[in-house]
Formats: sequence, structure tokens, C-alpha cells
Amino acid sequence: MMMLDWTRRAACLDLDPELFFPISMEGPGQSQVERAKNVCAGCPVRQPCLEYALATRQAYGVWGGTDPDQRRELSSPDQGREISSPDQRGKLGSGAPPRETVPARPLRGGR
Repeated sequence: MMMLDWTRRAACLDLDPELFFPISMEGPGQSQVERAKNVCAGCPVRQPCLEYALATRQAYGVWGGTDPDQRRELSSPDQGREISSPDQRGKLGSGAPPRETVPARPLRGGR
């Protein structure tokens, strides 16, 4: 499988991918989600990572500093998608509701 160019510069490149795929987004898993999001916060490729996650409808894990609920909200027809910052809302893309996906094996460093 060919690596996407942006993944080579990802802050998570050498980290354990399990950090970005907690068993739960609540309870003990919530602190794991926050640790993953902290890695993303300083990542130089956060935007392309988020774009990838939205385009491929990643239903699991932390991608581009967002969790699955945040990505569903960004992809909702009511909200549109804000690519540069998941904390603000803007319109981009088709607005089609996300479809459920099977957890994909994460790209090395592409979370």
C-alpha cells in the first residue's frame, strides 16, 4: 500500500497506533482520546489528516484532532464541514451523511 505524502510528516508517525483507536470514547478511554488529540494539536499535517478522514468516512479513531462524533457533526448536512478547524463551523463538501465503515487498518502515522 502506498503511503500518502502527508503521513510522512505526521506527529504520530512513530507513536503506537493504538493510542488513536481507543476501545471507548468515554470513561477510561476518554483520557486516551485526549492524549491522542494533544498529539494532533501540534501536528503539521492535521488538516490533510482531517480531510482524509472526512473523505474516507473514518468511523473510528482520532484523525486530524477529531473523534468520530466530531467528524459525524462536521459531515452533517446541517453543519457542513470545516476542514481547517474542527472547533469552528463552515461549509465544504457534499454534506452527505457519513456511512458506517469497517475500522480500517490505520496508515502508519496517518491518524
